[in-house]
Amino acid sequence: MTIEPARILPILMLIGSNIFMTFAWYGHLKHKGVALWAVILVSWLIALPEYMLAVPANRIGSGVYSAAQLKGMQEVITLTVFAAFSILYLGQKVTPNHLIGFALIAGGAFFLFRA
Repeated sequence: MTIEPARILPILMLIGSNIFMTFAWYGHLKHKGVALWAVILVSWLIALPEYMLAVPANRIGSGVYSAAQLKGMQEVITLTVFAAFSILYLGQKVTPNHLIGFALIAGGAFFLFRA
């Protein structure tokens, strides 16, 4: 079985982009004393590498995945990265209701990959 880079590379790039974007969108919640203008500036600087990964990931991935599959993959990756970030960085708990909600979204993504 050969692993095709065109199938794996977009997934890895989307994971990387989501790590950056999660920090850009939610990292400042741990630093509520910082001025809003500074948070926005830092978030934009963090978001630039996110775009530099996400855009090519979707371009490369579009050769082997449909746009709907790429978006579904993106959502599952986003929730996975966010759950880990929420626990490890923000120190928040993921509740059973969160897990159920995430599982329903992942279930929807499952159907995007069915023939």
